[in-house]
Amino acid sequence: MNENLFDGEGFLLDLDNWSEELAHDIAHNENITLTNEHLKIIHTLRRFYAEHQVALANRPFVKLIKNTYGAEKGNSIYLMTLFPESPAKIAAKIAGLPKPANCL
Repeated sequence: MNENLFDGEGFLLDLDNWSEELAHDIAHNENITLTNEHLKIIHTLRRFYAEHQVALANRPFVKLIKNTYGAEKGNSIYLMTLFPESPAKIAAKIAGLPKPANCL
């Protein structure tokens, strides 16, 4: 991976440089193997960002996924299984989005 594409925390500097191939590389660096379940959520986040120019913090992230895919997937426990530690932060990073506000 080209380190010049990322800020000091590993977030992509230019959204236009994102690709699914790069998402797999970013995920690998986070010890995540992307599945179709991951990619559905990543594409949902990218669509939301394209429309609203906002990278969602955890509560609005969970709500978006719940409204899009239902309560079974739109909950913190499920999202933690896909994106451990900080789902909103890790999912945004893999999606090539800026770091969400209020994420450490």
